[in-house]
Amino acid sequence: MTYCVGLLLDAGMVLLSDTRTNAGLDNISTYRKMFTFEEPGERVVVILTAGSLSVTQTTIARLEDAIADDSADAPPSILSAESMLQVAEIVGGTLSSVAASIASKMSAGSENASASMIVAGQRKGGAMRLFLIYPEGNFIEATTDTPFLQIGEHKYGKPILDRVVRPETTLSDAQKAVLLSMDSTLRSNLSVGMPLDLAVIERDACKVTYHRRIEAQDEAFQAMSNAWSQALRDSFQKIEI
Repeated sequence: MTYCVGLLLDAGMVLLSDTRTNAGLDNISTYRKMFTFEEPGERVVVILTAGSLSVTQTTIARLEDAIADDSADAPPSILSAESMLQVAEIVGGTLSSVAASIASKMSAGSENASASMIVAGQRKGGAMRLFLIYPEGNFIEATTDTPFLQIGEHKYGKPILDRVVRPETTLSDAQKAVLLSMDSTLRSNLSVGMPLDLAVIERDACKVTYHRRIEAQDEAFQAMSNAWSQALRDSFQKIEI
């Protein structure tokens, strides 16, 4: 399993994913779950993935093939789409097609061929948009009322986002929020693991303006985790019943 989260804010977007893939207690591997497609200054699309690795890898491969295909009958490409809505439709259609194809080759009771994705980005002159793509290919969009979306093992990291994330949240505070959301998930679910990929897209930059790979031994992340744990313990002791 995995955990991915995306925030849509007035100042830009913040995205975070882990890299753990779990196919049983004795079969744990590391695979990237964040994929970036961009023409700096013109458009940027970042996709986060969760679920069946065969489905997500095949979907990303097909999206990459479509970008590289310059033939007259080339399939729609996420880097040639006229809007982020069309990008979401292309990703959703590709994901649904891949999932159905893989599921048809699998016998009953075998591995679940299901996956979901978060699609974030902006086209020059357009609005920043953030979508959650379901396994069936349909999707929902982040709004000012709900400025974040999650996929994978999301329940442990949701409370802090509910309490602190607002559209006006700064990009600096947003990075802190998603990292602490991930820290809570890492502590409570073994199917989510390091390293982490963090990306920031500033409004109207149309490119990833900051990317950071956070390894298990990252001192800054460990210091943040320890400080958060201590702050929770201190606050707990101060509350009276």
